[in-house]
Amino acid sequence: MTAPAPAVDIRRADDRFATRISWLDSKHSFSFSRHYDPANTHHGLLLVNNDDVVTPGAGFETHPHQDMEIVTWVLRGSLVHQDSTGHSGVIYPGLAQRMSAGTGILHSEKNDAWRLDNQEPHSDPVHFVQMWVLPDEQGVDPGYEQLEIEDELLRGGLVPIASGMDRYDGASAIRIRNRYATLHAARLAPGDEVTIPDAPYVHLYVPNGTVNLEGSGPLGSGDAARLTLTGGRRVTADEPAEILVWEMHATVA
Repeated sequence: MTAPAPAVDIRRADDRFATRISWLDSKHSFSFSRHYDPANTHHGLLLVNNDDVVTPGAGFETHPHQDMEIVTWVLRGSLVHQDSTGHSGVIYPGLAQRMSAGTGILHSEKNDAWRLDNQEPHSDPVHFVQMWVLPDEQGVDPGYEQLEIEDELLRGGLVPIASGMDRYDGASAIRIRNRYATLHAARLAPGDEVTIPDAPYVHLYVPNGTVNLEGSGPLGSGDAARLTLTGGRRVTADEPAEILVWEMHATVA
């Protein structure tokens, strides 16, 4: 296999694949569903980075997954999760959630949290980013984990929210089953600065706001940077922003 060359690949929001139907506005950073580009299937270990907006009362009906680590990060609104292992709950901003599909799992995700509390239906969409990472071991038992992260922590720089790496053992909110990958998040005020990890593969995604990536310029909402052997760069917020950063020390074979 040819060794990768150092690179920073900027991907703009408008260049993403899009799925738009009556209840869903979904933007795909990588090949997904009927959208396929053999040159855009992954970066490092990250196979899916979907930015989804789901209308109230709608969502993804029960469907299967296998051998995949699925991390969901809600930006606005609330999302109801239910799966075949008996786990259910409401995911909202600041709550880290991971589902390990393992040998096989069924789950649904819907914007209908009011039904759990017998409240009046609302008209608020739910906006979330769902990310899929390959596990480093196949055929494990399915699993689920979620944990709320304090807002003050997210405003204090990059926070490891989902990790399988030894260096973040006990520091990340939830665990994923890949010892080469970590997801970090940060909420930045104008002028705030963080340094992205120095890793062979880094995926920087900006779901909200505008930031400046050292050496590459501004990134707006929906923009991403795929870094290969060029980590350790500074990210500075030009306006209130939220960033999601995958640190990866391996890639898909």
